[in-house]
Amino acid sequence: MKNSKIKGIVFPTLAAFIWGTAFVAQSVSTDYVGPFAFNAARSIIAFFVLWAVAAIFKKTGEKNGTPVNGGSRKDLVIGGICCGVVLAAAANFQQAGLADTAPGKAGFITALYVVLVPIMGIFLRRRASLPVWLGAVLAVGGLYLLCIKENFSVEKSDLLVLACAFIFALHIMCIDHFVQKVDGVRLSCVQFLTAGLVSAVLSLIFENQSLAGIWHCILPILYVGVFSSGVAYTLQILAQKDADPTVVSILLSLESVFSVLAGAVILGDRLSGREYIGCVLMFAAVVLAQLPWPIKKKGEVK
Repeated sequence: MKNSKIKGIVFPTLAAFIWGTAFVAQSVSTDYVGPFAFNAARSIIAFFVLWAVAAIFKKTGEKNGTPVNGGSRKDLVIGGICCGVVLAAAANFQQAGLADTAPGKAGFITALYVVLVPIMGIFLRRRASLPVWLGAVLAVGGLYLLCIKENFSVEKSDLLVLACAFIFALHIMCIDHFVQKVDGVRLSCVQFLTAGLVSAVLSLIFENQSLAGIWHCILPILYVGVFSSGVAYTLQILAQKDADPTVVSILLSLESVFSVLAGAVILGDRLSGREYIGCVLMFAAVVLAQLPWPIKKKGEVK
């Protein structure tokens, strides 16, 4: 298996693991800090982490005689700003929705980006293979069994999370476009600086946030900022460098599986038979999305 293929599987799976285990920290913070302030803090922390990582990569590359090709500064700035604005919108809609939406329902609605990504790809004249489409359907079914435990109803908070799912799908496509032009780590660095500044301005305008509230949940913010934002989003970008964005989105959706498993291991929550079936469907979706699908060439007769 080629290194690019391995990265396209391992990196988004690891990102999903980090997001799944960080979900508890993110939800707990809603009791102490507003969504804009929370995302401003986590994004600025992620920016500094990635700035250090980019500096290390640059220095290491220069030592080895293979400097990092970061693309043009113009593409980096434009790409980072575009991805950052989209990321800020998605993260703030999600954080606001989590305040009043049951975590299971929010996880299912957010993960709808699994289906939205290939649908958006159609408008960009991209074709997803049949296994990928079937995998997307299985992933949604698995997420439903994993997350939905109450009667499904559409409330204001649900609509916020639904908007987040659409924007996260757009974010995946946005990254897929710009990561082909610039270095992934630098792109992630600029996008988080942008997301942090946008969220900070919105917090100053719409929230009456105190430093005491932020300090009260500083550990969850640090964990989410360093790992969930700084590390996981960078893994997503690096994975999308040479991978199908639809396949990446299905792998990223495993965050729901990991969040359930983390609850069982760390908090002692027990999985029901329904949830185990959901896990099986999710992993089946991942395997199915990796299967090659023969494409019939024009004029070929079978």
